[in-house]
Amino acid sequence: MKRGLVLGKFMPLHSGHLSLINFAAQRCDQLFVLLCHTSGEQIDGNVREQWLCKALENFSNITVVSFNYDSSILPNTSISSREVSRQWATAISNLLGPIDFVFSSEPYGDYLAEYLGAIHISFDEKRTIIPVSGSAIRENPFSNWDFIPAHVRPWYVKKICIVGSESTGKSMLTEKLAQHFNTSFVPEMARDIIEKTSDVILEDLDKIALLHAQTILEKLPLANKLLFIDTDINTTISYASHLFSEKLFVPSWIAEANRSDLYLFLETDCEYVQDGTRVSEEEREALSLSHKEQFKKAGINLVFLSGDWEKRTNEAISIVRSSFMNY
Repeated sequence: MKRGLVLGKFMPLHSGHLSLINFAAQRCDQLFVLLCHTSGEQIDGNVREQWLCKALENFSNITVVSFNYDSSILPNTSISSREVSRQWATAISNLLGPIDFVFSSEPYGDYLAEYLGAIHISFDEKRTIIPVSGSAIRENPFSNWDFIPAHVRPWYVKKICIVGSESTGKSMLTEKLAQHFNTSFVPEMARDIIEKTSDVILEDLDKIALLHAQTILEKLPLANKLLFIDTDINTTISYASHLFSEKLFVPSWIAEANRSDLYLFLETDCEYVQDGTRVSEEEREALSLSHKEQFKKAGINLVFLSGDWEKRTNEAISIVRSSFMNY
């Protein structure tokens, strides 16, 4: 049985990695994909392991091995060096046993294979087949979006949350922004739970928080670089405090799902429209103040938008473009 090895940090996993792995899997009976990770890296090793397992789930001859190494013992470098390769070869032999083939796109593959007693088979070392690298994606993921597998893209999606009191145009702006940037959005979930604000009870807020977080996670894989979100968990917390003088319990996963990269807060200096479901105009202002106080407590920086609908929309587009489209 011929045993092969592909190793790397896969930070992040990209189409170049997958082409290498597919190339290797066709040339050996058993292929070990060794994920090398250490503490303090930009992307947690467990996340990268999940990405690999998902991408390779249909390969019967591939085994993903997670190797959490100590960088004070094994050099944390990809520089081609005989001494570094010797140290890594010893660690790999202890971990995996005999290796017949090393597949790589790096010059150090020659040295590593030599110390493993294996044959090095190089693949696309000059990156002509798949012109991308992990460092290029980390530096500018949006410019390299097509090289990122669909299930990895949510890591790099930027979330923009539209917040503010009732009747300030949140839902309309959220949809307009999603349409303008050709991506998906998360609507406000409250109306799926209750028809009118005056009918809400405290238990409804828990349901709203749960449904909203679930919807964010569902929409992330569908997003095209940006995800626009109507309302935030801090708004729901504010409602609990303002309407019931109660503190809403928020599980950590819900808080994390709601964490956004930009918060646009819509002021109340716009036309008030009572559609039969909203609070009064006076209460709208009180809620706005309550929401601002909650975001302040949460340590979240807000970008305030005011003026008529057209002004808000144009300013929002400009802010989003300048914040992320060169990212």
